[in-house]
Amino acid sequence: MRHWTDKVLATLLPPITALLALLALALLSGNVFAQTPYPSRPISVMVPFAAGGSVDVTARVFMSRLAERVKQPVLIENVAGVAGTIGTQRVVGAQADGYTLLFVPAAPITVRKQVAPATTKYEPLKDLEPVAWVGNSAYVLVARPDFPASGVAEFVKLARAQPGKFNFASDGVGGFLHVLGEIVKHRGKLDMAHVPYKSGPQIVIDMQAGGIDLAVMPYSLVQTQVRAGKIKALAVTSRERFQFLPDVPALAETAEFKGVDFHSWFGLFAPAKTDPAIIERLAKELASIVDEPEIRERMNGVGLLPVKTTRAQFGAMLAREAQDIGAIVAAAGIKAD
Repeated sequence: MRHWTDKVLATLLPPITALLALLALALLSGNVFAQTPYPSRPISVMVPFAAGGSVDVTARVFMSRLAERVKQPVLIENVAGVAGTIGTQRVVGAQADGYTLLFVPAAPITVRKQVAPATTKYEPLKDLEPVAWVGNSAYVLVARPDFPASGVAEFVKLARAQPGKFNFASDGVGGFLHVLGEIVKHRGKLDMAHVPYKSGPQIVIDMQAGGIDLAVMPYSLVQTQVRAGKIKALAVTSRERFQFLPDVPALAETAEFKGVDFHSWFGLFAPAKTDPAIIERLAKELASIVDEPEIRERMNGVGLLPVKTTRAQFGAMLAREAQDIGAIVAAAGIKAD
C-alpha cells in the first residue's frame, strides 16, 4: 500500500509544484504593481511651441505645481514647428502610459487638420484624449493707432465703403490668427488683403509704426500696447466681454458677428488609449491646481482666466470649435498644404 501511495505522490508532485510556482509568481507580480502606482518616474510634457512664449509660460505655471502634487519631476520639452504639429505628432506616436503628455492651445488640435489635411498626419480628436481645460484668454481685434475707426460698426462701414483699401495680418497662412482674421472678413462681408508674418511680435511692432492696418491677436501679446494707447483695441472675439478689457466690446455685440465666440484656450492632452484611471488622476490634480489662489493670481498676471470644467465639457468645446473652424476654412478657401 505504501508503495502505491508513494507512486501517486510522485505523479502528483510535479503539477502541484508547478501550480505553487505560478501562484507565487502571480503574488509577486501583484506586489510589484502595487508598489509602482502612477506616476513612479518623471513625466514629460510636450509644449510644441518655442520656450518663453505664452503657451510655454502657462505650461510651466501648471506643470511645476503638478510635479509637487504627484511627487515626481514633470519635465517640459519644447519642440516648435508647423503651428505646433511637429511636437503634437510626437505625443500621438508615444506610448500611452501617462508619461508623455501634451500642453497646447487650439492651433494643433482644432485648426491645423482643417487647413492642412494632407500634411497633418494625425486625427487630433481621435488620436488624443483631452485631460483638462485649464485656462482662457481673449483674442483681440486690434488696429494701428491712427486707424480711422474706433468701434466695430464704424470699422465695418468704413471697410465696405473702401473695398480693398485695408489689410489684416497673421502669424502665417493657416494659423489660428489667420482663421480668425478670415472670420472677421467673411462675416463682415469685407474686402481685405491678408498679410502673413512669421511671428506675432513682429506684427505688433509693425502695427505700432502704422505699417499694418488690422490683426486678431492674443491678448497676452498686445495688452501692454493697448493700455499705452500704442495700438487700438476694437473688439474681443469671445461672446462676452473680457474681464481685463471691460471697455472693449465683444464682436458678437455687432449684428454682423452675432454668435461669434472664439477664445484663446490652453489644455492638457494624453495619447489615445491611455489608462482611464491615469487620465482621471491627472484631471483631478489639474482641477485642484486651478482652484489654488496662488495659481489664479499668477494666471491673471499674464491675462489668463482659470477654467474648471469636466472632461466631457472640454471634449464638447473642442468638437464645436473644430466644426466652426471647418466651416469658415471651407468658406474662405484657406489652404496651408
